[in-house]
Amino acid sequence: MAVKQHRYIPVTEQDQIDMLRTIGVESTEDLFRDIPESIRYRGVLPMSSALDEISLLQHMKELSGRNADTDRYASFLGAGIYDHHIPVIINHMISRSEFYTAYTPYQPEISQGELQAIFEFQSYICELTGMAIANASMYDGVTALSEAGALAAGATKRKRLVVSRTFHPEARETLRTMAHGLNLELVEVGYANGVTDLDALKEAVTGETAAVLVQSPNFFGCVEDIAAIEPLIHGVKGLLVVSTNPMSLGLLEPPGKLGADIVVGDAQPLGISQSLGGPTCGFFAVAEPLMRRMPGRIVGQTTDINGKRGFVLTLQAREQHIRREKATSNICSNQALLALCASIYLSTMGKEGLREAANLNLQKAHYASRQLADLNGFSLAFDAPFFNEFVVRLPDGVSAKDINLKLLEAGFIGGYDLGVAYPELKGHMLVAVTEKRTKAEIDSFANRLGE
Repeated sequence: MAVKQHRYIPVTEQDQIDMLRTIGVESTEDLFRDIPESIRYRGVLPMSSALDEISLLQHMKELSGRNADTDRYASFLGAGIYDHHIPVIINHMISRSEFYTAYTPYQPEISQGELQAIFEFQSYICELTGMAIANASMYDGVTALSEAGALAAGATKRKRLVVSRTFHPEARETLRTMAHGLNLELVEVGYANGVTDLDALKEAVTGETAAVLVQSPNFFGCVEDIAAIEPLIHGVKGLLVVSTNPMSLGLLEPPGKLGADIVVGDAQPLGISQSLGGPTCGFFAVAEPLMRRMPGRIVGQTTDINGKRGFVLTLQAREQHIRREKATSNICSNQALLALCASIYLSTMGKEGLREAANLNLQKAHYASRQLADLNGFSLAFDAPFFNEFVVRLPDGVSAKDINLKLLEAGFIGGYDLGVAYPELKGHMLVAVTEKRTKAEIDSFANRLGE
């Protein structure tokens, strides 16, 4: 048998000829003959010529070098994706082939390692959030929020969701898309001093409200008064959905202890790379009465006939597995590899380590806020308590976009321009400070802004 010259190229010229002959056409062009000549593009696309491997590697390296990455720049940008320290053990562990090639563990007898890793993730999320049950992860924190809204509507048989404008703007957009598809009414409530306006919330919550959705720490970095919000929605027998930053739970009271029915969030701060914006890993935890309405799947611990500990997929909410009318969501993939990152991170840090990391975020952010507030023309927009992000009011006539371009020249990735999503906050910047930022970097960042 003759060996093909390019044996890893799946389709040779002869293969193409054979396929075209089989379907009865002479050329690839004939496949598009139904497209009118008048609208066909007959030129040559503006593409480079083919590159050899050495040239291609150099070209790709040059392109990637244009990114202002956090290896070369000190980042003060958060807004949902954060520059946290990632212990080196994480990449070592997730690079093991039994983890990074694992698929959905439908066969428990050969998937015990994967199932145990997911079970540990669920257990950590329950402990962090103060909730009874957590699922085997979600795509990300934003889609977890949408699923929470859908769950609340189904559980209460109501069509109204109330969400605070202090929620991440992209999360609210995704929630709005979900609500439109399910014919739900979405009501947004404003903010006062960086947190949800409780008076406006009282007016918005009625007997038709399925759930109140609030983020804490919220998009502005401020800590919401969950204890004050809880009786407003539970008084009308609705559900309280809280989205949270898991890093903050090293210091803050778990939402479950404050009366939350559903707790969601993004596990990215727990040892998951920023990766230019994703992928990340969402978590989803509920009070026990909502367990069977939870999307995705749950890994459970059991024993085999010999009494040996084992793990299985306990609950699955897809219509492939249960009656369609009882199915809750068709989310069919969990972020098992990234959930493993979070599990390894929490195992490595332990309770004291997580508390210390959270405290570093808190202290460094507050130090940075004082440095920036002392600059001429700068001030803090809100005085509500905050975790590791805060809003800075820029001097009159100065745009966040212009400042960020100048910061890049100085080796800094600046904060998020709030005027993009909040017109009333034009000229305001959302600044994030994590445990990675040194005092020297913070001082230099403040000095550069002051210039």
